[in-house]
Order: sequence, then C-alpha cells, then structure tokens
Amino acid sequence: MALPDRPAERHRQVAGLFTDRVRGTRSWDAPSPVADWTARDVVRHLTEWFPGFLASGSDVHLPSGPPVDDDPVAAWQVHCDGVQAVLDDPESAGRKFTNPHTGTLPLETAIDRFYTADVFMHTWDLSRATGQDDRLDPGFCAELLGGMEAMEEVIRSSGQYGPRVEVPAGADVQTRLLGFIGRDPSWPGR
Repeated sequence: MALPDRPAERHRQVAGLFTDRVRGTRSWDAPSPVADWTARDVVRHLTEWFPGFLASGSDVHLPSGPPVDDDPVAAWQVHCDGVQAVLDDPESAGRKFTNPHTGTLPLETAIDRFYTADVFMHTWDLSRATGQDDRLDPGFCAELLGGMEAMEEVIRSSGQYGPRVEVPAGADVQTRLLGFIGRDPSWPGR
C-alpha cells in the first residue's frame, strides 16, 4: 500500500509503523544495525535531534516526555503525538521553517523531508534490531533513494550517512536504499 503524499497523513502512517515496532520491542539493549547503537538509541535519536531542529527553524516547541532511558515507549509516544499535532494543526499550514542549510520551506514540508523520512529509515533499524517485520514501503523507498542519489556528494559530506554498502545487482529498492544510507541490508540482527 502506497504512502500518502500529504505530510500529515504520511507521518501518521510512517510514525504508526514505528510505534508498532516500539511497542513490539522486548529488549531495549539489543544491538542495532547502526554501529554502537542499541534499540533504545534508535528511539533516543529520533526523540532528541528533532525538537531542537524544529524549534530553531520555526519556533515550534514539542512537548517533552519522560527520558528514553526511563521509558522509551512513553518517550516515543509523547514525541510522536507532538509532531502529529503540529502537522494536524490548521495554523501550521501557513508556517515556515528556515534553516541556513535548507533555506525556507513550508513547515509541513520540512517535517516531511527531514523528520518523517528519518523515522521511515530508522524503522528498519529498530525492526531488524528487535527481530520484527522490517519491510518498508517500496514506493517511498524509491522516492527517497531517487532524491538522495541526486545529491549524494552533499549527503556524504554531511556526515549523516555512512559509506555506501554495495548490494547485489538487481537488488530490490529497499535493499538499494539501505545500502545507499550505509546499512548492511543483510545485518543479522538478533
């Protein structure tokens, strides 16, 4: 099933799948495909980087939940609900996000491009770390991969992605996306 194009609805579905994986996690200390990260660190990353990024570019402040170390499920849920509330708020439609690296974008576009896409990709990390279904929407995989391949030099120099992992010729789009962002698609997980 294809993900919707509207940022609020896309976030609802992408974050909903991530929420299912959070709720299905039995060991928060399980290693993840991201070097030196556990399952807990995947949630920590998403709940900690985005609030400051959002506030600095839009003056939107997300609610704070409990620390991830105390309750990763509640920390994620408070964070996720806060982002969804911003996207669902009719007043957000006219708001802008400004950042020296990205320029000025509609707020919902910035959330979709930088945050929802990150949640989508980290869903694989959490799923693989915790032995859950790790399939991602192939249409969104293709959209992300196409956009990122067009600016690979900028992406690689940002330090946000590891070196490309070579994948077999003819690999499916999810495998190609994972290799592009520096993940070993055959990472064994648990």
